[in-house]
Amino acid sequence: MSPATTASPCLSFAIFSLSSVFDGARSLLQSGNLIFQSFVETDADLEHLLETQARKRLNLRADFLVRTAKELKTVVAHNPFRDEGERDPSHLVVMFLKSVAKDKDVEELHLASTGPEIIRAKGRELYVVYPGGIGRSRLTNALIERKLGTRGTARNWNPY
Repeated sequence: MSPATTASPCLSFAIFSLSSVFDGARSLLQSGNLIFQSFVETDADLEHLLETQARKRLNLRADFLVRTAKELKTVVAHNPFRDEGERDPSHLVVMFLKSVAKDKDVEELHLASTGPEIIRAKGRELYVVYPGGIGRSRLTNALIERKLGTRGTARNWNPY
């Protein structure tokens, strides 16, 4: 689970304080990601619960993006850029999206991308290769979110 904004120590602490209602909650390094067990039925229900509790308990408005362990395994298995992931994982990211990107919005994103980036959407994930590096790219998270009409949070392919 991860917020849709860049994780800061304060935000990570706030999210972790919410996680006390879940079993085995732990933070994954300083990534803003939490791992926990929950008995809430669907990702959407859990996201709504976390967002509601963050507002109530912490006066914090944040989007939460939830993926199950099975879904994360699928993200890895469906990576369309396996060679890039092996050769240069720091230039490959997966962006976890709040909702499925529409085909027309993905096409708009392709048209807006003026650099060498390679983009593939699969379900609620967007895979992007940044051959020239992420920091120099004009294909930013803000542009991606604006073109796709949904929130997201990106993680590079480097193993933890």
